[in-house]
Amino acid sequence: MTTFTSFAVHVPAAELEPDPLDPAQIVRGTPEVSSKVLWESRDGKQIRGIWQITPGVVTDTEANELFVVVSGRATIAVEGGSTFDVGPGDACVLREGDRTTWTVHETLRKAYHITLP
Repeated sequence: MTTFTSFAVHVPAAELEPDPLDPAQIVRGTPEVSSKVLWESRDGKQIRGIWQITPGVVTDTEANELFVVVSGRATIAVEGGSTFDVGPGDACVLREGDRTTWTVHETLRKAYHITLP
């Protein structure tokens, strides 16, 4: 059983740590990523945290993820699937294995929950 202390974080003001992108993921611009893990299960398969990216275009292969955008805007294109715009207050669900292209228009900050296989 995983135990932790209950807590609250003001997501817009939370201090994040640099989380460098793999240069192979960068399509255009000079986007920078920062993040903070708030909680991780003992087996490492559940992760909750805050993630931020500055403007640019990047690719990614997704995990099972639910996130809510706190600030900023982006267009997410799923290879062979949908393209959708996200902004403050939007919730998004991504499937494990989806290959995505993120076009970040304004620095985007999200609170997320990831489930790994």
